[in-house]
Amino acid sequence: MVIDFHTHTFPEKIADRALEKLRAASHIRSYVRGTPEALLEAMDRSGVDLSIVLPVATSAQQVEHINDASARLNEAFAPQELKTIGEKEADRPQLFSFGAMHPDYDGWKSELARIKNLGLRGIKLHPIYQGVDFDDLRFLRILDRCAELGLLVVTHSGYDVGFPGVVNCSPTMVKKAAQTIGTGNDGYQLILAHMGGWRCWEEVCALLPETNVMLDTAFSLDHFEPLQDGYWKQGENGMLTKEQFVEMVHCFGAERFVFGTDSPWSAAERELDFIRETTLTDEEKENILWKNAVRVLCEE
Repeated sequence: MVIDFHTHTFPEKIADRALEKLRAASHIRSYVRGTPEALLEAMDRSGVDLSIVLPVATSAQQVEHINDASARLNEAFAPQELKTIGEKEADRPQLFSFGAMHPDYDGWKSELARIKNLGLRGIKLHPIYQGVDFDDLRFLRILDRCAELGLLVVTHSGYDVGFPGVVNCSPTMVKKAAQTIGTGNDGYQLILAHMGGWRCWEEVCALLPETNVMLDTAFSLDHFEPLQDGYWKQGENGMLTKEQFVEMVHCFGAERFVFGTDSPWSAAERELDFIRETTLTDEEKENILWKNAVRVLCEE
């Protein structure tokens, strides 16, 4: 079984326009079209059984609309019983969407409760797109409310390929937030995208193992492919090698990682090959590829 904990989709009517805008900002290629149907087709080819869709609210006005759309996506594509995942492979690939929250949304407290009632299981935050530091009070109160409700929190962390030089969620900010709110058994389960902080990995290993945060592998392994007219050089690596990845896994423990692709910005086949070709044990690989995801998704 394989669970991809970090994907993005867009409704059919805006998918092409959204991807064109994001490609222009990031100067990197996309691997699939970005609709739910295109993601499901890609999952079928690569052997991914379940993908977690992580919507991002770039403005406060989008929050309720995104959460309603996420609930509709789950009605159409999600497992009937989320708690049954891991018991057997699904007959067909399935999607399960989280909700979204913005730090400037006035009704954050009641909307998070509505997210819980919609069965969305967690939220995605993106401090760079939302223009607020992760240790800002506006985020801390959201994290505290998620702890009360038992909602998972996935956040972009580190740099972003579309915003060179900008960091609104550094390992230092994460450590401050974790110490303020608590993580894991002390409250919400916080999952840091991009191996804890994209291109901040030395600082991640120095500051965050002592916390209870989890990390996803999205857009951090091997290399990425910039477009010809981009500001990223063709052939530039700048990602984790297999050896560096294994070192980080052993630094934190394999039980603290979930697999993610950041689809449509990476190909699952390549990411899966990367992990399977490392020197990690079979048990460590299974934990990363699906067992840890089952545990955090199914625990309330």
